[in-house]
Amino acid sequence: MQKVLVIGYVWPEPNSSAAGSHMMSLLRLFKQQNWQVTFASPAARTEHMVDLAQEGIDGVSIALNCSSFDVFISELQPDMVMFDRFMMEEQFGWRVEKNCPNAMRVLDTEDLQCLRQARHQAVKQQREFAISDLMTSDLAMREIAAIYRCDLSLIISSYEMHLLKQHFNMAPEILHLLPFMVAPKEVNPVPYAQRQHFVSIGNFRHAPNWDAVLQLSQLWPEIRRQCPEAELHIYGSYPPPKATALHNPKTGFMVKGWAEDAHAVMASARVCLAPLRFGAGIKGKFIDAMQMGTPSVTTPIGSEGMTDELPWPGKVAETEQAFIAGAVALYQDEQTWQQASEAGQVLLTQVYDAKTLGQALVARLAALQANLATHRQGNFIGAMLLHHSMKSTQYMSQWIEAKNRNEMDE
Repeated sequence: MQKVLVIGYVWPEPNSSAAGSHMMSLLRLFKQQNWQVTFASPAARTEHMVDLAQEGIDGVSIALNCSSFDVFISELQPDMVMFDRFMMEEQFGWRVEKNCPNAMRVLDTEDLQCLRQARHQAVKQQREFAISDLMTSDLAMREIAAIYRCDLSLIISSYEMHLLKQHFNMAPEILHLLPFMVAPKEVNPVPYAQRQHFVSIGNFRHAPNWDAVLQLSQLWPEIRRQCPEAELHIYGSYPPPKATALHNPKTGFMVKGWAEDAHAVMASARVCLAPLRFGAGIKGKFIDAMQMGTPSVTTPIGSEGMTDELPWPGKVAETEQAFIAGAVALYQDEQTWQQASEAGQVLLTQVYDAKTLGQALVARLAALQANLATHRQGNFIGAMLLHHSMKSTQYMSQWIEAKNRNEMDE
Protein backbone atom coordinates (compact mmCIF):
# COMPACT_ATOMS: atom_id res chain seq x y z
CA MET A 1 0.00 0.00 0.00
CA GLN A 2 1.25 3.44 -0.96
CA LYS A 3 2.10 5.55 2.09
CA VAL A 4 1.59 9.30 1.83
CA LEU A 5 2.68 11.88 4.38
CA VAL A 6 1.28 15.40 4.09
CA ILE A 7 3.03 18.07 6.16
CA GLY A 8 0.55 20.87 6.74
CA TYR A 9 1.26 24.51 7.50
CA VAL A 10 -2.05 24.49 9.39
CA TRP A 11 -4.70 21.88 10.15
CA PRO A 12 -7.32 21.75 7.36
CA GLU A 13 -10.35 24.01 7.86
CA PRO A 14 -12.45 23.50 4.71
CA ASN A 15 -15.22 25.76 6.03
CA SER A 16 -12.82 28.60 6.85
CA SER A 17 -10.66 28.95 3.76
CA ALA A 18 -10.22 27.88 0.16
CA ALA A 19 -6.81 26.50 1.10
CA GLY A 20 -8.44 24.19 3.64
CA SER A 21 -11.01 23.02 1.11
CA HIS A 22 -8.31 22.41 -1.51
CA MET A 23 -6.24 20.41 0.95
CA MET A 24 -9.20 18.21 1.85
CA SER A 25 -9.89 17.49 -1.82
CA LEU A 26 -6.29 16.29 -2.19
CA LEU A 27 -6.44 14.13 0.95
CA ARG A 28 -9.71 12.57 -0.17
CA LEU A 29 -8.28 11.90 -3.63
CA PHE A 30 -5.35 10.06 -2.05
CA LYS A 31 -7.72 8.02 0.12
CA GLN A 32 -9.76 7.09 -2.96
CA GLN A 33 -6.63 5.38 -4.32
CA ASN A 34 -6.58 3.21 -1.16
CA TRP A 35 -3.39 4.92 -0.04
CA GLN A 36 -2.44 5.16 3.63
CA VAL A 37 -2.55 8.89 4.38
CA THR A 38 -1.00 10.65 7.36
CA PHE A 39 -1.41 14.39 7.94
CA ALA A 40 1.15 16.01 10.23
CA SER A 41 1.45 19.63 11.30
CA PRO A 42 3.43 21.73 13.78
CA ALA A 43 0.49 24.15 14.09
CA ALA A 44 -1.87 24.32 17.05
CA ARG A 45 -5.12 22.47 16.54
CA THR A 46 -8.17 24.70 16.03
CA GLU A 47 -11.88 24.68 16.74
CA HIS A 48 -12.81 24.68 13.05
CA MET A 49 -10.39 21.98 11.88
CA VAL A 50 -11.82 18.92 10.15
CA ASP A 51 -12.05 15.60 11.98
CA LEU A 52 -9.36 13.69 10.10
CA ALA A 53 -10.14 10.42 11.89
CA GLN A 54 -13.61 10.41 10.33
CA GLU A 55 -11.87 10.66 6.94
CA GLY A 56 -9.69 7.65 7.73
CA ILE A 57 -6.61 9.85 7.95
CA ASP A 58 -4.06 9.76 10.77
CA GLY A 59 -3.45 13.20 12.31
CA VAL A 60 -0.05 13.67 13.98
CA SER A 61 1.37 16.72 15.76
CA ILE A 62 5.03 17.34 14.95
CA ALA A 63 7.58 19.81 16.30
CA LEU A 64 9.69 22.40 14.53
CA ASN A 65 13.47 22.21 14.91
CA CYS A 66 13.31 18.86 16.66
CA SER A 67 14.87 15.50 15.81
CA SER A 68 11.68 13.78 16.96
CA PHE A 69 10.50 14.29 13.38
CA ASP A 70 13.45 12.21 12.16
CA VAL A 71 12.30 9.31 14.34
CA PHE A 72 8.69 9.74 13.20
CA ILE A 73 9.41 9.75 9.46
CA SER A 74 12.03 7.01 9.70
CA GLU A 75 9.41 4.74 11.24
CA LEU A 76 6.70 5.77 8.78
CA GLN A 77 8.88 5.48 5.65
CA PRO A 78 6.40 7.17 3.28
CA ASP A 79 6.53 6.65 -0.48
CA MET A 80 5.49 10.26 -1.05
CA VAL A 81 5.73 13.41 1.07
CA MET A 82 3.64 16.45 0.19
CA PHE A 83 4.52 19.81 1.70
CA ASP A 84 1.68 22.26 2.27
CA ARG A 85 3.24 25.58 1.16
CA PHE A 86 6.92 26.25 0.73
CA MET A 87 7.59 27.06 4.40
CA MET A 88 7.02 23.42 5.32
CA GLU A 89 9.46 22.31 2.64
CA GLU A 90 12.04 24.71 4.04
CA GLN A 91 11.54 23.41 7.56
CA PHE A 92 11.22 19.67 6.92
CA GLY A 93 12.56 19.08 3.39
CA TRP A 94 16.11 18.34 4.47
CA ARG A 95 14.89 15.90 7.13
CA VAL A 96 12.76 14.08 4.54
CA GLU A 97 15.69 13.88 2.12
CA LYS A 98 17.99 12.63 4.89
CA ASN A 99 15.68 9.94 6.31
CA CYS A 100 13.67 8.95 3.22
CA PRO A 101 15.79 9.84 0.17
CA ASN A 102 13.68 7.72 -2.18
CA ALA A 103 10.37 9.28 -1.17
CA MET A 104 8.85 11.45 -3.88
CA ARG A 105 8.67 15.08 -2.72
CA VAL A 106 5.67 17.14 -3.83
CA LEU A 107 4.99 20.78 -3.03
CA ASP A 108 1.41 22.04 -2.90
CA THR A 109 2.01 25.76 -3.34
CA GLU A 110 -1.67 26.70 -2.64
CA ASP A 111 -0.80 29.97 -4.37
CA LEU A 112 2.45 31.86 -5.01
CA GLN A 113 2.89 33.72 -1.77
CA CYS A 114 5.66 35.85 -3.23
CA LEU A 115 3.20 37.13 -5.84
CA ARG A 116 0.58 37.94 -3.21
CA GLN A 117 3.12 39.75 -1.04
CA ALA A 118 4.56 41.77 -3.93
CA ARG A 119 1.10 42.88 -5.01
CA HIS A 120 0.25 43.80 -1.43
CA GLN A 121 3.37 45.97 -1.23
CA ALA A 122 2.46 47.69 -4.49
CA VAL A 123 -1.02 48.51 -3.13
CA LYS A 124 0.50 49.91 0.06
CA GLN A 125 2.81 52.07 -2.04
CA GLN A 126 -0.12 53.15 -4.26
CA ARG A 127 1.49 51.98 -7.48
CA GLU A 128 1.07 49.29 -10.10
CA PHE A 129 2.57 45.86 -9.52
CA ALA A 130 5.43 44.92 -11.88
CA ILE A 131 7.03 41.54 -12.57
CA SER A 132 10.35 43.13 -11.61
CA ASP A 133 9.03 43.33 -8.03
CA LEU A 134 9.37 39.54 -7.85
CA MET A 135 12.91 39.49 -9.16
CA THR A 136 14.17 41.43 -6.12
CA SER A 137 11.97 39.65 -3.57
CA ASP A 138 13.57 37.54 -0.83
CA LEU A 139 10.28 35.65 -0.51
CA ALA A 140 10.31 34.82 -4.23
CA MET A 141 13.85 33.48 -3.97
CA ARG A 142 12.83 31.22 -1.10
CA GLU A 143 9.62 30.04 -2.74
CA ILE A 144 11.15 29.40 -6.18
CA ALA A 145 14.02 27.51 -4.54
CA ALA A 146 11.52 25.25 -2.75
CA ILE A 147 9.77 24.51 -6.05
CA TYR A 148 13.07 23.53 -7.64
CA ARG A 149 14.01 21.28 -4.72
CA CYS A 150 10.81 19.23 -5.03
CA ASP A 151 10.15 16.56 -7.62
CA LEU A 152 6.80 18.12 -8.53
CA SER A 153 4.93 21.29 -7.53
CA LEU A 154 1.17 21.74 -7.77
CA ILE A 155 0.30 25.14 -9.23
CA ILE A 156 -3.26 26.30 -8.76
CA SER A 157 -3.75 28.88 -11.52
CA SER A 158 -2.94 29.11 -15.21
CA TYR A 159 -1.56 32.62 -14.61
CA GLU A 160 0.95 31.34 -12.09
CA MET A 161 1.97 28.50 -14.43
CA HIS A 162 2.66 31.09 -17.13
CA LEU A 163 4.59 33.24 -14.65
CA LEU A 164 6.83 30.38 -13.54
CA LYS A 165 7.55 29.18 -17.07
CA GLN A 166 7.99 32.53 -18.80
CA HIS A 167 9.59 34.72 -16.14
CA PHE A 168 11.39 32.16 -13.95
CA ASN A 169 12.23 29.80 -16.83
CA MET A 170 11.03 26.76 -14.91
CA ALA A 171 10.78 23.45 -16.73
CA PRO A 172 7.24 22.06 -17.16
CA GLU A 173 8.55 18.68 -15.96
CA ILE A 174 8.53 19.89 -12.34
CA LEU A 175 5.17 21.71 -12.51
CA HIS A 176 1.58 20.46 -12.57
CA LEU A 177 -1.48 22.66 -13.00
CA LEU A 178 -4.12 21.70 -10.44
CA PRO A 179 -7.00 24.12 -9.82
CA PHE A 180 -9.73 23.36 -7.30
CA MET A 181 -11.21 19.91 -7.84
CA VAL A 182 -14.98 20.33 -7.70
CA ALA A 183 -17.24 17.30 -7.53
CA PRO A 184 -20.56 17.67 -9.40
CA LYS A 185 -23.49 18.54 -7.17
CA GLU A 186 -27.14 17.90 -7.82
CA VAL A 187 -28.13 21.48 -7.11
CA ASN A 188 -31.09 23.35 -8.50
CA PRO A 189 -30.05 26.98 -7.99
CA VAL A 190 -32.51 29.13 -6.08
CA PRO A 191 -34.30 31.30 -8.67
CA TYR A 192 -33.52 34.99 -8.98
CA ALA A 193 -36.87 36.12 -7.59
CA GLN A 194 -36.45 34.08 -4.41
CA ARG A 195 -33.07 35.60 -3.55
CA GLN A 196 -32.19 38.85 -1.86
CA HIS A 197 -29.17 40.82 -0.65
CA PHE A 198 -25.50 40.83 -1.56
CA VAL A 199 -22.92 38.58 0.08
CA SER A 200 -19.16 38.68 0.62
CA ILE A 201 -17.23 35.87 2.27
CA GLY A 202 -13.62 35.18 3.21
CA ASN A 203 -11.32 34.41 6.13
CA PHE A 204 -10.62 37.72 7.89
CA ARG A 205 -7.06 36.60 8.69
CA HIS A 206 -6.28 36.59 4.97
CA ALA A 207 -5.04 40.11 4.14
CA PRO A 208 -6.67 40.38 0.67
CA ASN A 209 -10.06 39.54 2.19
CA TRP A 210 -9.80 42.18 4.92
CA ASP A 211 -8.72 44.76 2.35
CA ALA A 212 -11.76 43.81 0.25
CA VAL A 213 -14.06 44.44 3.23
CA LEU A 214 -12.56 47.91 3.59
CA GLN A 215 -13.13 48.51 -0.11
CA LEU A 216 -16.74 47.40 0.24
CA SER A 217 -17.28 49.85 3.08
CA GLN A 218 -16.44 52.60 0.57
CA LEU A 219 -18.41 51.17 -2.35
CA TRP A 220 -21.51 50.12 -0.46
CA PRO A 221 -23.19 53.54 0.06
CA GLU A 222 -23.64 54.05 -3.69
CA ILE A 223 -24.76 50.45 -4.29
CA ARG A 224 -27.24 50.81 -1.44
CA ARG A 225 -28.51 54.11 -2.86
CA GLN A 226 -29.40 52.36 -6.12
CA CYS A 227 -30.66 49.19 -4.39
CA PRO A 228 -32.26 50.66 -1.24
CA GLU A 229 -33.89 47.41 -0.07
CA ALA A 230 -30.69 45.40 -0.30
CA GLU A 231 -28.24 44.51 2.46
CA LEU A 232 -24.63 43.39 2.26
CA HIS A 233 -23.92 40.32 4.40
CA ILE A 234 -20.22 39.82 5.13
CA TYR A 235 -19.16 36.38 6.36
CA GLY A 236 -15.79 35.01 7.34
CA SER A 237 -13.97 33.13 10.06
CA TYR A 238 -11.98 34.89 12.78
CA PRO A 239 -13.46 38.41 12.46
CA PRO A 240 -11.37 40.91 14.47
CA PRO A 241 -12.93 43.77 16.49
CA LYS A 242 -12.04 46.23 13.73
CA ALA A 243 -14.27 44.22 11.39
CA THR A 244 -17.25 43.83 13.70
CA ALA A 245 -17.02 47.57 14.38
CA LEU A 246 -18.11 48.14 10.77
CA HIS A 247 -21.43 46.37 11.39
CA ASN A 248 -24.22 48.90 10.71
CA PRO A 249 -27.82 47.67 10.37
CA LYS A 250 -29.03 51.18 9.51
CA THR A 251 -27.02 51.19 6.28
CA GLY A 252 -27.45 47.46 5.60
CA PHE A 253 -23.72 46.77 6.07
CA MET A 254 -23.96 43.56 8.06
CA VAL A 255 -20.80 41.88 9.39
CA LYS A 256 -22.03 38.36 10.16
CA GLY A 257 -18.76 36.56 10.97
CA TRP A 258 -18.47 32.77 10.86
CA ALA A 259 -20.75 30.94 8.42
CA GLU A 260 -21.69 27.42 9.44
CA ASP A 261 -22.55 26.58 5.82
CA ALA A 262 -20.93 28.75 3.14
CA HIS A 263 -23.01 27.14 0.41
CA ALA A 264 -26.29 27.93 2.17
CA VAL A 265 -25.21 31.53 2.65
CA MET A 266 -24.22 31.82 -1.01
CA ALA A 267 -27.38 30.10 -2.27
CA SER A 268 -29.73 32.61 -0.67
CA ALA A 269 -27.87 35.72 -1.86
CA ARG A 270 -28.49 37.29 -5.22
CA VAL A 271 -24.95 38.54 -5.94
CA CYS A 272 -21.48 37.88 -4.48
CA LEU A 273 -19.12 40.87 -4.18
CA ALA A 274 -15.32 40.68 -3.93
CA PRO A 275 -13.38 43.87 -4.82
CA LEU A 276 -9.94 42.27 -4.45
CA ARG A 277 -7.00 44.61 -5.02
CA PHE A 278 -4.22 42.08 -4.49
CA GLY A 279 -3.77 38.36 -4.03
CA ALA A 280 -2.66 35.23 -5.86
CA GLY A 281 -3.93 31.79 -6.80
CA ILE A 282 -7.63 31.30 -7.44
CA LYS A 283 -10.47 32.18 -5.12
CA GLY A 284 -12.62 29.53 -3.47
CA LYS A 285 -15.45 31.98 -2.83
CA PHE A 286 -16.13 32.14 -6.56
CA ILE A 287 -16.21 28.35 -6.82
CA ASP A 288 -18.80 28.32 -4.02
CA ALA A 289 -20.76 31.01 -5.85
CA MET A 290 -20.73 29.08 -9.13
CA GLN A 291 -21.86 25.89 -7.41
CA MET A 292 -24.86 27.73 -5.97
CA GLY A 293 -25.59 29.57 -9.23
CA THR A 294 -24.74 32.94 -7.69
CA PRO A 295 -23.19 35.56 -10.02
CA SER A 296 -20.21 37.51 -8.71
CA VAL A 297 -18.62 40.89 -9.23
CA THR A 298 -14.87 41.14 -8.81
CA THR A 299 -11.69 42.66 -10.21
CA PRO A 300 -9.10 41.35 -12.70
CA ILE A 301 -7.10 40.12 -9.69
CA GLY A 302 -10.15 38.22 -8.43
CA SER A 303 -10.86 36.49 -11.74
CA GLU A 304 -7.22 35.88 -12.67
CA GLY A 305 -6.38 32.40 -13.88
CA MET A 306 -9.89 31.05 -13.31
CA THR A 307 -11.77 31.03 -16.60
CA ASP A 308 -9.58 29.36 -19.23
CA GLU A 309 -10.89 32.12 -21.56
CA LEU A 310 -14.53 31.25 -20.89
CA PRO A 311 -16.96 34.04 -19.88
CA TRP A 312 -16.85 35.18 -16.24
CA PRO A 313 -20.08 34.32 -14.35
CA GLY A 314 -20.87 37.94 -13.52
CA LYS A 315 -18.82 41.09 -13.97
CA VAL A 316 -15.10 41.82 -13.88
CA ALA A 317 -14.61 45.50 -13.06
CA GLU A 318 -11.41 47.51 -13.44
CA THR A 319 -12.75 50.66 -11.75
CA GLU A 320 -14.89 51.46 -8.73
CA GLN A 321 -17.60 52.88 -10.98
CA ALA A 322 -17.65 49.70 -13.08
CA PHE A 323 -17.82 47.59 -9.93
CA ILE A 324 -20.83 49.50 -8.64
CA ALA A 325 -22.54 49.37 -12.05
CA GLY A 326 -21.93 45.63 -12.36
CA ALA A 327 -23.29 44.93 -8.90
CA VAL A 328 -26.45 46.96 -9.50
CA ALA A 329 -27.05 45.46 -12.96
CA LEU A 330 -26.80 41.89 -11.72
CA TYR A 331 -28.99 42.64 -8.74
CA GLN A 332 -31.76 44.38 -10.71
CA ASP A 333 -31.78 42.67 -14.12
CA GLU A 334 -33.02 39.07 -14.05
CA GLN A 335 -31.87 38.26 -17.59
CA THR A 336 -28.34 39.48 -16.93
CA TRP A 337 -28.33 37.55 -13.67
CA GLN A 338 -29.54 34.33 -15.34
CA GLN A 339 -26.87 34.46 -18.03
CA ALA A 340 -24.15 34.89 -15.42
CA SER A 341 -25.55 32.07 -13.30
CA GLU A 342 -25.48 29.67 -16.25
CA ALA A 343 -21.93 30.73 -17.20
CA GLY A 344 -20.76 29.52 -13.80
CA GLN A 345 -22.12 26.03 -14.44
CA VAL A 346 -20.20 25.86 -17.73
CA LEU A 347 -16.97 26.87 -16.00
CA LEU A 348 -17.34 24.25 -13.30
CA THR A 349 -17.88 21.50 -15.84
CA GLN A 350 -15.10 22.45 -18.25
CA VAL A 351 -12.35 23.68 -15.90
CA TYR A 352 -12.90 22.32 -12.39
CA ASP A 353 -14.24 18.78 -12.82
CA ALA A 354 -12.85 16.74 -9.91
CA LYS A 355 -12.80 13.41 -11.74
CA THR A 356 -10.82 14.73 -14.72
CA LEU A 357 -8.35 16.69 -12.61
CA GLY A 358 -7.92 13.91 -10.05
CA GLN A 359 -7.22 11.25 -12.67
CA ALA A 360 -4.63 13.49 -14.34
CA LEU A 361 -2.83 14.13 -11.04
CA VAL A 362 -2.75 10.46 -10.00
CA ALA A 363 -1.41 9.50 -13.43
CA ARG A 364 1.27 12.19 -13.22
CA LEU A 365 2.37 11.04 -9.77
CA ALA A 366 2.52 7.40 -10.87
CA ALA A 367 4.62 8.22 -13.93
CA LEU A 368 6.95 10.38 -11.85
CA GLN A 369 7.41 7.73 -9.19
CA ALA A 370 8.20 5.10 -11.80
CA ASN A 371 11.02 7.25 -13.21
CA LEU A 372 12.09 9.21 -10.14
CA ALA A 373 15.85 8.72 -10.46
CA THR A 374 15.88 9.81 -14.12
CA HIS A 375 13.59 12.74 -13.32
CA ARG A 376 15.94 13.97 -10.60
CA GLN A 377 18.93 13.74 -12.90
CA GLY A 378 17.20 16.23 -15.18
CA ASN A 379 16.71 18.75 -12.37
CA PHE A 380 20.28 19.85 -11.67
CA ILE A 381 19.22 23.20 -10.21
CA GLY A 382 17.02 21.40 -7.70
CA ALA A 383 19.85 19.04 -6.73
CA MET A 384 22.23 21.96 -6.35
CA LEU A 385 19.81 23.88 -4.15
CA LEU A 386 19.11 20.78 -2.10
CA HIS A 387 22.84 20.34 -1.54
CA HIS A 388 23.65 23.95 -0.64
CA SER A 389 20.64 25.91 0.62
CA MET A 390 19.12 23.06 2.61
CA LYS A 391 22.41 22.53 4.47
CA SER A 392 22.12 26.04 5.92
CA THR A 393 18.53 25.30 6.94
CA GLN A 394 19.65 22.03 8.49
CA TYR A 395 22.44 23.60 10.54
CA MET A 396 20.19 26.45 11.71
CA SER A 397 17.50 23.99 12.76
CA GLN A 398 20.00 21.82 14.61
CA TRP A 399 21.43 24.90 16.35
CA ILE A 400 17.95 25.94 17.51
CA GLU A 401 17.28 22.40 18.73
CA ALA A 402 20.55 22.34 20.70
CA LYS A 403 19.84 25.79 22.15
CA ASN A 404 16.35 24.72 23.25
CA ARG A 405 17.74 21.58 24.84
CA ASN A 406 20.35 23.55 26.78
CA GLU A 407 17.73 25.98 28.06
CA MET A 408 15.60 23.10 29.28
CA ASP A 409 18.59 21.57 31.09
CA GLU A 410 19.41 24.79 32.93
